Amino acid sequence: MGRDADEPGRGFLIALVLFTFLMNLLARGTADAFAVFLLPVQQGLGLSRPQITLAYAANMLAYGTAAPFAGQLIDRLGARVTYGFGLASLGIGYLLAGFATELWHYLIAAGVLAGLGSAAIGMIAATALLSRWFTNRIGSVMSLPYAAVGVGMLLLPPTTQLLLARYDWRTTYQILGGAILLLLPAVLLLPLGRITGGSRHWRGVRATASATAAGPWTVSSAMRTQAFWGLFCVYLFTSIAAYSIMPHSVAYLIEKGFDPLSAAGAFGLTGMLSVAGMLSIGLISDRFGRRRTAMLSYASTIVGIISLMLVALWPSSALVYAFVLFFGLMQGVRGPIIVAMVAVLFRGGGVGAIYGTLSLAMGLGAAMGAWASGLLYALTGSYWASFLLAIGGALAGLCTFWFLPSLRYEASTPAIPAPTRR
Repeated sequence: MGRDADEPGRGFLIALVLFTFLMNLLARGTADAFAVFLLPVQQGLGLSRPQITLAYAANMLAYGTAAPFAGQLIDRLGARVTYGFGLASLGIGYLLAGFATELWHYLIAAGVLAGLGSAAIGMIAATALLSRWFTNRIGSVMSLPYAAVGVGMLLLPPTTQLLLARYDWRTTYQILGGAILLLLPAVLLLPLGRITGGSRHWRGVRATASATAAGPWTVSSAMRTQAFWGLFCVYLFTSIAAYSIMPHSVAYLIEKGFDPLSAAGAFGLTGMLSVAGMLSIGLISDRFGRRRTAMLSYASTIVGIISLMLVALWPSSALVYAFVLFFGLMQGVRGPIIVAMVAVLFRGGGVGAIYGTLSLAMGLGAAMGAWASGLLYALTGSYWASFLLAIGGALAGLCTFWFLPSLRYEASTPAIPAPTRR
């Protein structure tokens, strides 16, 4: 996996990857479980579709807003503080969501608190930590914890649906929140200080960069490059495309006559396929280039969205399977590509803070896509406009990869001249 010979053994590195995988699984899986909670909470609180999707938008907006701070937190205070805060915020948010009686209660609990927690324990911290221990084949390494996005989709939404079949939505939230809080003491007992310290090679690269006139990469210096803003746009457009679909897919299939558990299972199956996609995307991008790989992924996503659109005209299981295959296989695969490019373009710098700042675009795009999709449904009575919005987002992301030289050649071309030092 590209470790240095003088560093801890393979077992330590495998454990590190597994830990970041499990934390990212929890961060993203709980967010994706919203698709299963949507109808029960909407009916239980007497909300409209735009109102209930506002909660999901609040979750994504909180995630995006907190992402830069989560990056600073992991870079400055380390893994113990970051993961401790994240698990506490996510667990308390889920517990309080079970007691919500008004929309604003639910917005704060399942939206803001859960979003803050997900930002702290997810891929931002994983990126910062893994980039300190791995140097070679970074695309392959980063794809492993990122695949937790798919595993989370595979496990948590169906599990949540099974709990909802036995308990009401309030009890289900409380069970999940309590389970998350039980993880907190176990995580804090791990050697997180050693994990935060990084490899000898990484410390050497950082020391060398600090000794130069420009210093190591920071958020400020990264923001003066075309590459940073190109990745920001890719994240924004891709999130709009994905989250115009994901939070509504279970409700959409149920409304088209599919059984609720089957609809949740289809949603989870997209997660299973995304695991295969994300695990293979790192290998493919390392070998054939990240730009070409991204082009393929966007094309597949668009085919999947069109398949789901056609379910409204022909409620066929074959079309659902096509959606699961083409959309699910490429769901989230742009993430490992972006993460790898951040680690390569801004090597030796504050990768956690830089990626955290870029993740603001993911939160904004997810919030915009989820809320706009619910609003378009309320205005038009169908999801056709939402699907067109998703296709437009995918095309915009594709064009950014295709036309921006900084992403094509993976070079940090200055977008804004750095200030002259006197």
